[in-house]
Amino acid sequence: MPRPPIWARPEPSARAPRFSRERIAAAALEIADAEGIDAVSMRNVAARLGAGTMTLYNYVETKDELFALMDDALMAESVFADGELPAGWREATAAIARRTWAVLARHPWAVTLRQGPAIGPNGMLHFEQTLAALAGTGLDHAGKIDVLTIVDAYVFGSALKAGEMRAETDPEQVKAVVEYGMEQLATGRFPHTAALLNGGAPGSAEAVQLPSTADAMTAQFERGLQAVLDGVARLVEA
Repeated sequence: MPRPPIWARPEPSARAPRFSRERIAAAALEIADAEGIDAVSMRNVAARLGAGTMTLYNYVETKDELFALMDDALMAESVFADGELPAGWREATAAIARRTWAVLARHPWAVTLRQGPAIGPNGMLHFEQTLAALAGTGLDHAGKIDVLTIVDAYVFGSALKAGEMRAETDPEQVKAVVEYGMEQLATGRFPHTAALLNGGAPGSAEAVQLPSTADAMTAQFERGLQAVLDGVARLVEA
């Protein structure tokens, strides 16, 4: 028989339980932020809470449940308070996308978090708000799901790429990769890439600067978001 999600079970019934699911999730997020998602384990979370590993199992029975709690804690950072969501489908959808992207920027490991079929209360609220944002578009149910899927794919893909660009890399390794790339460009097999890196014109001294700062990546995200929403607007108008 399938096991119900963790939220379908009551928390420990002691009058004053030592921990809560929120506190456990917060400890797991702290570990992931400091050391990466691979460092998150029942033992490490228990140690951060000052408890024994077996004690933690009284609250969370599996690592998948721990990941589910973490995912729902991230969703809590994404939801809007009552009355805070902007009016208008485009403004509301953009606001949700920006907030979700900001959460993923604060927790870059989150895009690789293994998630099962369970969806928590904050995840449900986030989904409800995304549907509410599209309530006035006139789109049917399938159209709304298409829009949500497209916007989510852009947000998560952009966050994944930004996380890769923020990642610390061995300078010597970067140098070796650049040298290899320059050797390949010199063969003449990649004229479009060579033109791009030379500012769009072969032989130009101006090189394209890829976004490397938080502000530059945010600006690039915003340009892409507006392009996605322009496409959604055509669906709405149709």
